[in-house]
Amino acid sequence: MKLKVVVHEAEEGGYWAEVPAIPGCATQGETFDELLSNIYEAVEGCLSVDVEDVVASANDKIMEIAV
Repeated sequence: MKLKVVVHEAEEGGYWAEVPAIPGCATQGETFDELLSNIYEAVEGCLSVDVEDVVASANDKIMEIAV
């Protein structure tokens, strides 16, 4: 899976980034390399939302896929 990431230079120094395809998925870093590391962690965290609160009937299936 490929995702577009918008990288911004922070006014106070460093960088911050957001992933428009995943609302609320954003991170920051003091250096560009730190930002790159953090964005992978942020995407993983945003996509690993637990489905405990999802109401599923007996006919529904909950699946886990890798992308």
